[in-house]
Parts: sequence; C-alpha cells; structure tokens
Amino acid sequence: MLTHTDLKKGIRIILDGQPFEVMEANSLKKAQRRPVVQTRIKNLISGNVFDRNFQQGEVFEEAEIIKLKAKFLYLHRDHYFFCEESNPSKRFELSLEQIGTQAKFLKPNQPIEALIFDEKIIGVVLPIKVNLKVTEAPPGVQGDRAQGGTKTVVLESGGTADVPLFVEEGDVIEINTDTGEYTKRVE
Repeated sequence: MLTHTDLKKGIRIILDGQPFEVMEANSLKKAQRRPVVQTRIKNLISGNVFDRNFQQGEVFEEAEIIKLKAKFLYLHRDHYFFCEESNPSKRFELSLEQIGTQAKFLKPNQPIEALIFDEKIIGVVLPIKVNLKVTEAPPGVQGDRAQGGTKTVVLESGGTADVPLFVEEGDVIEINTDTGEYTKRVE
C-alpha cells in the first residue's frame, strides 16, 4: 500500500478500480493544517487528465501494469493499430484519447511497449527519444536577435516540432517524446 507521501511523478495507483499515473505531485503544508499533496493524475484507460488533492492518511493500492513489446502498424480514422512484436498475428487497436500527445511521434514499424491492466491493453509507451525525418521545413531566415531562433517543421509521423533554424527538409532529428522537444540532429 502507498500513502500520500509516496505520490511522485510516474507512480501508478488504483483509484475507484481504475489505474492512474501521477503526472505531477507537489507537497503543500499550510500553518496549523494537515499536509496535502496536490497532484495532476492521468486515467490510463480513458486518457483523461485532472487535478486532485490527497490528504494525510489516505492509502492507495499500487497498479500492477504489465508491459508487452509491440510495434505500431498504421493509423486509420483516429484509431491506431498495433501488433505484438513476437506474434504479428495478435493485433490490437487504441484510440487517439488512449495514446495521448505521444501519437504525433508514431511511425509505422516503430517498436513500443503496450501497457496491460487486468488482462486488457490500456495504452502504449514510446521510447524516450525517437528519430524522425523532417518532411517539410520553411527556410530559416536569420535576423538580428540575441538568441538563436527556431522554426516549426513537419515530421514524417505527421506531427510538428520546433527546431533550430539550421534544420532542413530531409534531415533526421531526435525528439524527446515526453516533452515533444527537439534534442539533436542525427547524422
């Protein structure tokens, strides 16, 4: 069992019979009051994210999430199709709401991890960093500025990212899937 002090980013708990992941957690102690943990939690089944406060003395059961190696196949009308890596005939689909913001970094045949709760696939986890090719990039015009500029490019997965001005169409760049930020250009 977990207490309110165990709530940290990445911890998965069960509330009302459903698995939740803690996205943010901040301890708050006001004078003469009991400590409170302010959290932002995500329902791993529906994908809904909301804020919730937990009081001292509340206990939670840790969610038993099993990971399965899988790969992304294709997208059709906001439904993402995947298959098990070891057995391609076992396929499953997830909606855009279940995948969340990471959907814009999925490309065909990309390895991922499927999350299983109560023998049901509830979501996927992408690698922390993925390499994607830039398909559209406006020309980078440098002006008189103190810091380096950025521009928005379109990636092969259909998503967009802000990159430095030197990135051009056809370049392969590395993206952090947690933050959606450019990390480096791959040679």
